[in-house]
Amino acid sequence: MQTTLYVAMPILAVSLFVGVLISVFQAITQVQEMTLTFVPKLICIGLAVLFLGSWMLTQLVGFTQLCFEYAARVGR
Repeated sequence: MQTTLYVAMPILAVSLFVGVLISVFQAITQVQEMTLTFVPKLICIGLAVLFLGSWMLTQLVGFTQLCFEYAARVGR
C-alpha cells in the first residue's frame, strides 16, 4: 500500500492541482468547455510522468525485488 501511494501520489496531486486551477478559471470566466478541463490535465500528467517516471519505475522495481526476495525466503 505504501509503495502504491508513493508512486500514485505525484500524478494524483498534479491532476488535483490542475483541476482546481481550471475550475477556478472556469468559474471566473464562466467558460464551460469540456475540453478545457481534459487537455491541460492530460498535458500536465504527461509532463509529470516524463519528469518523475524514472523515480516511479525505480520505486516499483525495488518493491518487486523485495517481493521476490520474500518469496524466495518462504520456499526455504
